[in-house]
Amino acid sequence: MSLAVKIMDEIKTAMRAKDTVALEALRAIKSELLLAQTASGSKEEISADEEIKLLQRLVKTRKESARIYTEQNRADLAEPELAQVAVIEKFLPAQLSEAEIEEIIAKIIADSGASGIASMGKVMGLASAQLGGTAEGKTISTIVKKLLV
Repeated sequence: MSLAVKIMDEIKTAMRAKDTVALEALRAIKSELLLAQTASGSKEEISADEEIKLLQRLVKTRKESARIYTEQNRADLAEPELAQVAVIEKFLPAQLSEAEIEEIIAKIIADSGASGIASMGKVMGLASAQLGGTAEGKTISTIVKKLLV
């Protein structure tokens, strides 16, 4: 079942349950999917990798908004953002723990023979390709820096 079909089913469920937070998050996903599909100019659906990147981008923007609201002591605005993050994350693959990510990156560094911070770009490219949607780019970057220094 494609992501678009899953989203439509969840929208119907959220409407029946009158869950406004979930409905808002699901409509945002649907909107982004349609924008991505029409941006390519084709009638084909976008790939699974592009769907994961799109969902990760939505999660990232909402987490950033929640962080800003929290800094400004606006918990009333931060809570709905974090609730939407939880809804969107249901459609992402399971995220790896930092220990698992560190283990994978250490193996990548050993296999590629990278040493020093100058090799960070090379390692980041390999790690991002291998970890796909199972880890945030910021987490990957932090761990790569830690292991290369």
